[in-house]
This record gives sequence, structure tokens and C-alpha cells, in this order.
Amino acid sequence: MRYALLIHVDEKLTASLNEAEQGSMMAEYMAFGERYKDKIVGGDPLLPVAMATTVRVRDGKTMTTDGPFAETKEQLNGFYLVSCDNLDEAVEMAAQIPDAVGGCVEVRPVMEFSEA
Repeated sequence: MRYALLIHVDEKLTASLNEAEQGSMMAEYMAFGERYKDKIVGGDPLLPVAMATTVRVRDGKTMTTDGPFAETKEQLNGFYLVSCDNLDEAVEMAAQIPDAVGGCVEVRPVMEFSEA
């Protein structure tokens, strides 16, 4: 089964990391990627939430708003798409993501559609 591992962090804390701390975090992410390379299907970091645009369609009209849907302490910072045998395995992987320590990782099953 595929799972989305949605990484949420406080962007203000992330932005406050010095160069050595950023390098250390990147090394941890590289190690995570190497450890789980056979399970990771895809994923990417996201640009800061200030770059986001929220889109809504109401009465046939498209409306856009700068920024995220809601103000929160933690913002969606990136994601992995992984293939795991079960939820327990996906949770185990999520716990190894470096930002799980200071932020959180939402584990969400991906809806699978059968091919007809």
C-alpha cells in the first residue's frame, strides 16, 4: 500500500537554523533517503508557505488567495510517497524523518483505484 508522509514544521524555526545546523539536517535527510530508497516512490520539499496559493471555485468562479488555507503553528514543508506493507511500517518510517523530532509527520494512506 502507498502512504503519503506529510512533513509539518514551524518554518520560523527552520529559517533560524545556522549553516552548520542546516547542513546537519540535510545530511540526516540524505541518510533517511538512502536507508529507505527501496520504499520511497517519490517526494519533494516544498517552498515556504508564503509562496502558496489557495484556489477555491464558488458559483463557477475561480478565486485565489495568497498563502495557505489556514494559519497554523506548523506548515506543510514536504512529503514522501512511500510503498509499505502496512500502516505500522509507514509509521516506523515517519518516525525516522528528521523533522519528526521538532515538527510532526502525518501518515495518510493513498486511495488506490482499480484499473478497469
